[in-house]
Amino acid sequence: MSKKINLKKNVYTLCNEYPELIEILSDLGFKEISNKTALNTIGKVMTIPKGAVVKGINMVDVVLALKNNGFELEGKMPSFVENKLKGKMASNEEIQSLDDRTTLLKSYVERLTGGEDLESVRADFVQNFSEVDPGEIAKAEQALIKGGTPVADVQKLCDVHSALFHGATTQEKIANAEKAVMNSLNDAKSMDFELKYGLGIGSGQKAAAIKRTDGADTAYNKLKLIYGHPLNIFSKENEAIVRQIDALKAAIESSEDILTELEKTREIAVHYAEKGDLLYPFLKAIYGFSGPSDVMWGVDDEIRDDLKRLSNELRGDADNFNFTVWKENILAVITRAQEMIYKEENILFPLCAKNFTTKDWQDIARDMDDYKPCMIEKMPLWDQATPKKILDDSNGGDVEIQLPSGHLKLSELDALLNTIPMELTFIDYKSINKYFNDSDEPKLFKRPLAALDREVFLCHPPKIEPMVRMIIDDFRHGKRDYVDVWNTRDNEPVLVRYMAVRDKHQNYVGTLECVMRMGFAEKHFALQR
Repeated sequence: MSKKINLKKNVYTLCNEYPELIEILSDLGFKEISNKTALNTIGKVMTIPKGAVVKGINMVDVVLALKNNGFELEGKMPSFVENKLKGKMASNEEIQSLDDRTTLLKSYVERLTGGEDLESVRADFVQNFSEVDPGEIAKAEQALIKGGTPVADVQKLCDVHSALFHGATTQEKIANAEKAVMNSLNDAKSMDFELKYGLGIGSGQKAAAIKRTDGADTAYNKLKLIYGHPLNIFSKENEAIVRQIDALKAAIESSEDILTELEKTREIAVHYAEKGDLLYPFLKAIYGFSGPSDVMWGVDDEIRDDLKRLSNELRGDADNFNFTVWKENILAVITRAQEMIYKEENILFPLCAKNFTTKDWQDIARDMDDYKPCMIEKMPLWDQATPKKILDDSNGGDVEIQLPSGHLKLSELDALLNTIPMELTFIDYKSINKYFNDSDEPKLFKRPLAALDREVFLCHPPKIEPMVRMIIDDFRHGKRDYVDVWNTRDNEPVLVRYMAVRDKHQNYVGTLECVMRMGFAEKHFALQR
């Protein structure tokens, strides 16, 4: 089970909960923590962030040390850290004027945020809207975030928003109309979740009469039928995820093969990675839809992390395992995964279909081909996908690059960098992705080519972005030269080292990220013992 730590709690409480914190914090510079008297007095009124301010300790070091020792931070980044970053993270983009419908939608979300009863908000919503477009929902969420509501708060309301908008988007109306027809035929039993989010349409004139005003549904329904198109793959993956969720539910109810079905369900992480790497950055960087991207991205991470945590609990200490509580928790996560499918099919994918160009989809298809498929068979590359460039002598590979200590052909330099047993990423002085190496080895962290010439911050989930900004800011101002982050992938230790790149005059020119599997070192030293 992961060790969750809330930095709003005082040091005394945290150290009693996790005694190993005493040594960790002492090594960081909180020397007084080893004194029991100080811990029992000052520790009861002092939090770690406040103590960091008093001691002049960088919170980046604190958070990294906690992460590298297996802790997971609960809640938001400490407020003083967020305030420090506010100026750096502020977008220069002005909040666009909102039309009346978007303003009204935004007000409904704000009322929910304020704690108003869902049913009273829903009543007003139904009275004022006969239909709603995914773009309008996206604008409402985005306006709320730009107006000052933290992404984390909007993220927590993601499921509530879905409940609010159920029955209002066109595909949901189609499903409801179809359900009414089936009820009239006493056949409502066949109305399963696949039908709910619009995988089947057959309700005649009632369904056909309902149309979105922005054409997003039409665009999505057209593109998802093109074999090998990214939306075709995403749609098929969602169908497979629905079937796997049903299999997991059946296993839970029968108490048979639960772990097997749960591990299969955890493959949903591949689907979320595809969205996080290929769709969200496009929406944010090119089309300005940062709100829905950040909210859904955060929920994706929570679902993935909860499935991992519940899997570990199921494998853990049988004597302390409470199946009733565990079942309640896993069913709640399953519900969130189902809600995410609903938001993808009714908001995210239509939004992308309406806005992305053919060139966007061609680039996405090229990069998507590098991902393991989620619960479906590998599909052939879409015949319109952007081809990958191959460097050889005929297209400039024989150009000589003169360096202070030698010279190399461009093709030789490319081969040399791809031979280094690390995943390398170079980010320039302006925090723009400029280079990824591209060996044939399977990647721990996918790097879509579409991310090149794009800000590195767009490649990270909202909860990680502030940390990335702080690290690069420290590099830029000479406060540190490298940062190590240890984690585990496929039960193998992995070292991610971020290094400041400086010229011969020690001027900052960029950041190098090196990702290296460390299982070989672990095996080597195990043999030496």
